[in-house]
Formats: sequence, structure tokens, C-alpha cells
Amino acid sequence: MKKIIAFAGSNSKASINKELAVYASSLIDGVAVEILDLNDFNLPLYSIDLETENGIPDEAHRFLNIIKASDGVVLSLAEHNGAYATVFKNLFDWMTRIEGKTFFGKPMLLMATSPGARGGASVLSIAQDRFPRHNANIVEVFSLPSFSDNFSGGKIVNSELDEELKAKVGTFKLNL
Repeated sequence: MKKIIAFAGSNSKASINKELAVYASSLIDGVAVEILDLNDFNLPLYSIDLETENGIPDEAHRFLNIIKASDGVVLSLAEHNGAYATVFKNLFDWMTRIEGKTFFGKPMLLMATSPGARGGASVLSIAQDRFPRHNANIVEVFSLPSFSDNFSGGKIVNSELDEELKAKVGTFKLNL
């Protein structure tokens, strides 16, 4: 059985991006899904001095090995001031010090949501530019605008947006 990982690029305990990642991954039948929480990966803020003095933390190796062992990645990025949330950027920085091709060519469903009407468009643009340089195979991209208007009870309540996500999930599954 294929195994995918799903997570949010956030450390918020009430992450709307984690809710979206969990929902999207629940739509993929016939696969084992591991939901990850970045709060479970305690990493110091990256610096070259820290790396030189102490090496790369085990938690960065652990996360990278989880990606490597998966067949696909469902990732919903939080957007902070138009860019990655600090917790994700820090994890990403540590992992790239281990392996530049961080995503190992795994199929990826890349998403974002936000309270606003742009739905994380800025962070998606950054990731679509950056991730392929780290061997991400971005199969589909989905943005959910105005989270509180379009998501309730663990699912997307706007039927057009829900159908759009379901179609993208279908394409992602075909690429596993």
C-alpha cells in the first residue's frame, strides 16, 4: 500500500492549513496517511555557527527520512507576511543542509489557505519557484481563500472549491 504524508507549514495548534491538509489527505482512498505536526520536531533556529559547532539536529534527519520513506506529500503552507511561516522555513533550511534535493522527486499536492481572499497566493508562488530546485514534483496546486467562509466541520463547504480540490487530489493520486 502506498504511504503519503500530510502536514501544514505551521506550528499553530489551531492551524487552518493543517485542517486543509488533513481534509485533502482524507480524500485519497487506498493509501496509508501519516499526519505530521511540526510541533513534534524541535529544532533550534538555523545558523551556520550552530551547525558548525553542533552539527545537524537529529530532528531534521528524522523529518527528512519521513519524506524519503513516503510515496507522496500533501503540504499546506501557512503564509506569514507573504512568505513561509518561520517554523517551516527553519525546518526546510536544516533539511537542505543534509540533502539539497529535499523532496526526492515525490509527488506533491501543494496547498495554502488563509483568512483572506488571496488564500496564501504569495507563499504558493514562492514555493512553486523554490521547491522544484529541491526536487519537488509539484503535481497540483490548490489555494483556499477566505478559510472561515469556505471551510467548516472538517471540510470545504463551497461546492465549487470542493470539486476543484477533489479533481486535484485525483490527479495527485494518479501520480503516486
